[in-house]
Parts: sequence; structure tokens; C-alpha cells
Amino acid sequence: MAALGRLVPEWGRSLLRPRGLREAAGRRGVRALRRSPLRVLPPTKERRVEAEPQRRPWEPPPTPPPAVERSSAGPGLWYEKAAPGDRRLGKVVTIAKSKKFRDNHGKVLLEGHRLIGDALEAGAVLQTLFFSTVGHLKELPEAKLKGASLVKVKFEDIKIWSDLITPQGLIGIFSKPNYAKMSYPAAQLTSSLPLLLICDNIRDPGNLGTILRSAAGAGCEKVLLTKGCVDPWEPKVLRAGMGAHFRLPIIANLDWDSLPSSLPNGIQVCVADNKDPSAQVEAASVPRGTGSAPVKPQRQAAPEREDEEGAASVSVPELPTQYYYENWTQTPVAVVIGGETHGLSPEALHLAASTGGKRLVIPVVPGVDSLNSAIAASIVLFEGKRQLGWQEQEDRRPKFPVVG
Repeated sequence: MAALGRLVPEWGRSLLRPRGLREAAGRRGVRALRRSPLRVLPPTKERRVEAEPQRRPWEPPPTPPPAVERSSAGPGLWYEKAAPGDRRLGKVVTIAKSKKFRDNHGKVLLEGHRLIGDALEAGAVLQTLFFSTVGHLKELPEAKLKGASLVKVKFEDIKIWSDLITPQGLIGIFSKPNYAKMSYPAAQLTSSLPLLLICDNIRDPGNLGTILRSAAGAGCEKVLLTKGCVDPWEPKVLRAGMGAHFRLPIIANLDWDSLPSSLPNGIQVCVADNKDPSAQVEAASVPRGTGSAPVKPQRQAAPEREDEEGAASVSVPELPTQYYYENWTQTPVAVVIGGETHGLSPEALHLAASTGGKRLVIPVVPGVDSLNSAIAASIVLFEGKRQLGWQEQEDRRPKFPVVG
């Protein structure tokens, strides 16, 4: 009773307080109750050691990831179906188109039956293949698909990320091929000629792809790309090459100091510079029926060239000049094709001079600026194929003794 008597006065005094004071005191009490207690964090090292936050007793266990749906496309050949919202295709295609990614991770992107089939036949390693129908797998060598990750996606998804106007529903991610480990077609190897191609500052993807395709068609032994050329594994180069990457060795990113080590001994290097103004041909009038050749263009002293900063560079060496259709092939021989923007570099001319090479001229109508680099390469390479083929036939022709 004594305790109750002491509480009554306190309760009475609280009722006698003004209403505003009572509400303020109530709010302070509620705010005090809502305050969360301080949390003492462990040291940084201990927080890093913690594997994962402990689950509270009243929380349900985490939901396990959905099982991957796998289906069979043949004996020992399994594929998975991409779930709705699967973004692997878009992510892989986006980063695989980056040269930095190709260089750092050693992966390239190929699209279409022809290109992927040629890569598999040549021994390229397939990592991931995205396809829209199982029928696409039947058109590829199944034995070389078993070690890869096969993912079936909707054709609409491939259409979104494809660079082709008419997508074929097939995109593959390969390990970047190594020319030394490739298995090139037997027909290509048997038709190979002692003819090499050196690309100097070819920066347009379409031109480089066309040049590689012409080199494969002409039977070149291999193609060398100097620093400054576009990446041969860029998607546009691959499309324009039409499988040439898997028909002959392509050695890229060479500097001029190390390039001679990739050339056979005793080779002669010729150049075709269609940007040099001094290479313009002034055809002389020749009566028909005489059978004489037109007058060769006389090359004057080469002026000093200026680089992009405007500083004069070293003078380039003089080279004997002749028409491309005259005999210039000796085994082995290499041809240098310069880019359309800057033409041949001084290093290319010095290499040709050191091997006793020549400057090959493709005559054009006066007033025409220059030929496309890919067209010029095709003309010179197939002329070299013709000359080397004729020499081979002459060597195989039986020699009869001369009757005195």
C-alpha cells in the first residue's frame, strides 16, 4: 500500500502537466524505443574471413538455382537451353568484338556455317556455340563439338546481336587460333607456291579481308602483317576473308626488325606502290604489229617524305621499276602491298632494296588517282601465280638434245 501511495502522486502529477508537454514526452519515449542499439563491428581482417552472413533462425533457407535443362543432339552431344532473360549471348558478343578483349583473353568470334565449319576442320578450338535450331549442329563436324559448351537460344536473340544482314543462327566463340598449330586443307598445301604477301599498313577491314581471300586463291605460301595493319581477327575482316584465315598461315603484328626472320633465305621482295605519283605511266605511242613493249617509266630521284609531324624523314632507296606483267618472279618471291592512306613505308622500300627487289607498276589511265589496295594485290598476286606456274611447266617439260 505504501508503494501504491507513492505511485499515485506521480501519476497525478503527470496528468496535471499540460497536454503539449505530455505529447512531447511521449514522442521522446517512442523515439527512444525506436532507436536501434549500436553495432560493434569486428576488425577488417575478421570481416574478410567471414565466409557469408549467418542466417537468422526465422529466415527460410536460400532458394537453390534452377537446374539447367539439357537435351541430347546425338551420341555424346549435349546442349542446354537458355532460360528467359539469359544475357550470356549479348555479353559474350559485345566483349568478343573488342580488340582489347581478343588480345587479353585470346578469344575470337565467328559467325555462320561456312566460317565455323572451316575453323573446326582446321583445328581451331571451339569454346561456346550459340545456335537457334538443332539442325545447325548436324551441318558441323559433331566430333569436334563435344568438348564445347552448346547453348540453344532464340533466333530473335541471335538476330539482335548478329552483324550479318541475313543471320544464319550460329555464333561461335573460339580460342584465338595459332597458325603454327593449324591443319590447313591438303588441296591448299599441294597448290601452294613460293609466293609470299606482306601487308604494310592495311587499315581497312574490308580491304584486308579481300586481300587474304585473294592470297589464298593465288596459292600464297603465307601472309605477313606488319604493325599498323588492322587486326585480322576483327569480325569485318573475317567476313570479307570468307574462310581464308583457315587456309593459309597469317602472321600478324610484326615489326620490320623481326619480319625478315619469317622470310625464307634467298627471297626477293618486290613492292607495288599505287600511291606514288612517280609511278604514273606515260604510255608511248607504239605502231601496231611491231611487237615492241611500251616504254618503261623512268623513275626520278625520290624526294624526301614528311611524316605526320611535318619533319622530313630519311630518303628512300631507288628501286628498278617495271610493269607487273613483265617477268619479275624468282623462287622464292614476296610482294609488299601498301595501304591506301600512307602507301609504302620506308622500311618496306629498304627491305626490297636489300633483297634486290623491284617496284611493280600497274598502268592506269592518266588522271586516275590510284587503285584499291585489295584490287592491286589481286592483280599482282595472280600475275605472280601465272608466272610461277609457267616456270613450273617449263621445268617439267622434257629437254631434247639439240641436233647439230
